[in-house]
Amino acid sequence: MNKPLLIEIGVEELPAIPFLNELPNIEKKWSDILEKNRLLCDFDFFYTPRRLVLWHREFQVSQEDSLIEQFGAPVKIAYRDGEPTGAALGFAKKCGVDISEIGKMDQGKGEVLYFKQEVKGSLSSTLLNNMVNEFIASLNFGKSMRWASRTDSFIRPIRSLSIILGEEIVDAELFGVKSSNFSFAHRMVSYEPFTYSFAGDYFCKLDKNGVILYPDERREKILSQMKDIEQRHNVKIDIDKELLEEVVAITEYPTALIGQFDIEFLELPEEVIVTSMKEHQRYFAVYKDGNLTNNFIVVSNSKTEDFGYIISGNEKVLRPRLADAMFFYKNDIKKGLSNEGLKKLVFVEGLGSMYEKCEREAKIASYLADIFKVEEKELLQKSVMLSKADLMSEMVYEFTELQGLMGYYYAKIANEDELVYTALKEQYLPDGEDSELPSNVFSSIVALSYKLDNLMGLFSVGKIPTGSKDPFGLRRAAAGIVKIAMEHKLAIDLAKIIDALSANYKNLDKKALIEFFNERLFKIFEVNPTVIKAVLASGETDVYKVSQKLCALNPIVQSDNFKEYVATFKRVANIIKDIDTSKELAIDDKLFENKEETELFTKYNEVSSRTYASYEEELEALFSLKTQLDNFFENVFVNHENEAIKTNRKNLIGLVYQGFKNIADIKEITI
Repeated sequence: MNKPLLIEIGVEELPAIPFLNELPNIEKKWSDILEKNRLLCDFDFFYTPRRLVLWHREFQVSQEDSLIEQFGAPVKIAYRDGEPTGAALGFAKKCGVDISEIGKMDQGKGEVLYFKQEVKGSLSSTLLNNMVNEFIASLNFGKSMRWASRTDSFIRPIRSLSIILGEEIVDAELFGVKSSNFSFAHRMVSYEPFTYSFAGDYFCKLDKNGVILYPDERREKILSQMKDIEQRHNVKIDIDKELLEEVVAITEYPTALIGQFDIEFLELPEEVIVTSMKEHQRYFAVYKDGNLTNNFIVVSNSKTEDFGYIISGNEKVLRPRLADAMFFYKNDIKKGLSNEGLKKLVFVEGLGSMYEKCEREAKIASYLADIFKVEEKELLQKSVMLSKADLMSEMVYEFTELQGLMGYYYAKIANEDELVYTALKEQYLPDGEDSELPSNVFSSIVALSYKLDNLMGLFSVGKIPTGSKDPFGLRRAAAGIVKIAMEHKLAIDLAKIIDALSANYKNLDKKALIEFFNERLFKIFEVNPTVIKAVLASGETDVYKVSQKLCALNPIVQSDNFKEYVATFKRVANIIKDIDTSKELAIDDKLFENKEETELFTKYNEVSSRTYASYEEELEALFSLKTQLDNFFENVFVNHENEAIKTNRKNLIGLVYQGFKNIADIKEITI
C-alpha cells in the first residue's frame, strides 16, 4: 500500500554558496537512504532559503517482507563427533538463533551450514525518524553552527519539522524539534506559522502565503521579469548563470527590479563595476548598445505593492561601494605599477617571494622566446616582471579575482606598449574549461612561464596534487599548456624545457612531473586511452606534436576497418619484439628470395622517402603498406634457417614498425 509522503525541514535562512555547492549531492544522498531501508521510490526535492522539502507522491507504508539466507562453514568442520564446534556456534550466534535452528544445505561441493529467515517488513513510520536524521547528518555544507544549548550542529538552526505520511503526522524529532503539521509563510506575509492537514493542503497554503516552493518556477519568474525590463528600457541584462542560481536560492518570492547608480562611476573599468555589484550586492549588470550602463538589476525577496523604497535603498547601498572602488582606482593610478612590494610577499614556503617567482618566470620566458623566435625580448622581460605588480594594488586587495586585469588597466594608463598590457591581462589564461586563450605568441609566453614555474616550483617543494585535491590548480595549469600549444601551434617540448630549466628548482623530480603531465592528457583528450598510450610510447614529448598525432590517429582507430589493419600491424610488432628497433636497421636486398620481400621493401622506400604535410597523410601512407605486409606474411617464412636471411627479414619488418613508431607504437592500441 502506498501513500503520499511529505518531509519539510524548516531552517533559518541558508547561505546560498555552501548550499549550492552541496545541492548536486542532495537527491543522491536521500535516494541512497531510501534504498538502504528498502523503500526506494521516485521523489522530488524542492528548496527555498528557509526550507528543504522531499516530496513522494507514492511511498510504501511498510517495507516488503524479505527472505534472508545465510551460509556457514562446511558441516564436516562445523561438527566433530556429532558435537558443534566453535564454527557452528559462531554461525548460530551471528544468525541470532540457537544452534538447534541451524540447518544444512548441499551446494554441490558438500553440505554447509544454512539458515533461512523470513523478515517481516517494518512500518515506514517507524523508520522515517532515523532516515531523516541520517539524511541531515550526511549533508556537507562546510561550516556548521550550534545554537541554544545543543552540542550538535548544522549549517543553520532547525526551526520546524514536518513528516506527513498520508494524513498522519509521523512521530519524529530532529535537533530537538518534533514533527508537526505547521510551516512558515513568507516573512512579509506573516511571522506566525500556518497549519495544514495533508500534502495537497501544504502546497496550496504555501502558495497563498507568498512562498514559491519550486526553484524552477522562481528562476522562470526572474527571467521573465528581466525580459520585460529589457523590452521596456531597451537594454540588455547580463544574466550571470552562477549569480542567477544564487538569487534563486535566497528568494522565496523573487521580483526583478531596475535601479541606477551615479553616471560618474562609469569612469571605473567595467569589470570593477560588475564585480563590485555581483560580489557585494548580487546585482546584475545592464548594457545598452554593447556598453555598460549606470543601471543594475536587483532581485528582491519582498512581498509588497510598492517597490520604490526597495529600489532607492539598494541604490543608496551601492553608492559607497562604488565610491570605495573609485578611491582605490585613483590611488592605484597615482602610485603606478611597481613590483618592489612583491619582495615582501611570500609565494609559497620554500619558493621565496612573488618577486623571486617573477624572476624565475623571466628566465623561462627568455628560454621560450629563443625557441619561438620572439624578438621583443626586453618587452617580454618587462611584462613578466610587472605581471604580478597589481597584487600590491588597493583594487586587487579588495577584489582578488581582478588580478592581472587591473595590471592591464594600470599599464595601459601608464602608456606601456600594447604587447605588455595585453600580456598582463592574458597571463592567467586559460583559467577554466571554456576560457579564452592568450591572443598572441607574446602573451602566450608570459602565460606559459607562469604555468611552467607553478608546475616545476611546486613539484620541487612537494606540493603535488593528490586524489581530488589540487589547491594550486596544477592540473589546470598542465591543461592550459596543451591548449596554448594547440591554439598557436607552439613546439613545447616539455621534457627539454624542464631539463634546461631544472637547475632553478632544487629537488625537482623531473620524471614525476613528466608523468603527471602525461596523465593529464587522458583527461584533456576525449579519445581512446590506448591511442594516447601509443603516442606517448613513441617517445614524443613535444606537446603540440602529441596533440597533432592524437588528432590524426584517433579517427583511424575509430573507423570501421581498423580491426583489419590492427591485426596486420600488431603482427609486425610481435615479429620484431626481440630486435632493437631504436637502432638503424640494415637491409641487404641481395638476400631477398621472394618477390614479396622486394615489393614490401620497394613500397616502404616509396612511403618513407616522401615529405608529408600532416600526420594524417603520413598515417594514410603507412597504412597503405597493409597489402604488401599481408602478402609478405602469407608467402615469406621469417624464421629462415639461414641466420642472415632471418635477420634481414626481421629488419625489413622492423623498418615498417619504426615508421609507425615515429608517430605511435601501434601495438599499444586496443579496441
